[in-house]
Amino acid sequence: MASIFESPKTRVNTSMLSQYTSRPVCFVGRVEKVHPTGKSFTLSDGEGKSASVELNDPLEEELTGIVEVVGMVSNKGTLMSNAYTILQDDKENSFDLELYNEALKVIHDFPEHYPFKVAMSG
Repeated sequence: MASIFESPKTRVNTSMLSQYTSRPVCFVGRVEKVHPTGKSFTLSDGEGKSASVELNDPLEEELTGIVEVVGMVSNKGTLMSNAYTILQDDKENSFDLELYNEALKVIHDFPEHYPFKVAMSG
């Protein structure tokens, strides 16, 4: 089976997760809480809706601010993380999640102008 990193991932928000079950996605959100075991955490998207993220291994670092997660969407709508990246988010370089969410809507509403097709291998 091909690695999740070998093909493009659709960028999604919480409302779109159910449409991408068993498919690779990219999700950007603000860390809301981290489970005490470090094996899961919750992100909020640009609409303030929450998404759960599960990890294969416990976190080895503090997780705060804006995080980009690449992973598969489970049947329960949970993101099964293959990788995550902490994005710089401070007063000088603030990441606007609401604006990012608006960009996602445009990309999904006008796919003819943003032809980022994700090939499904079978």
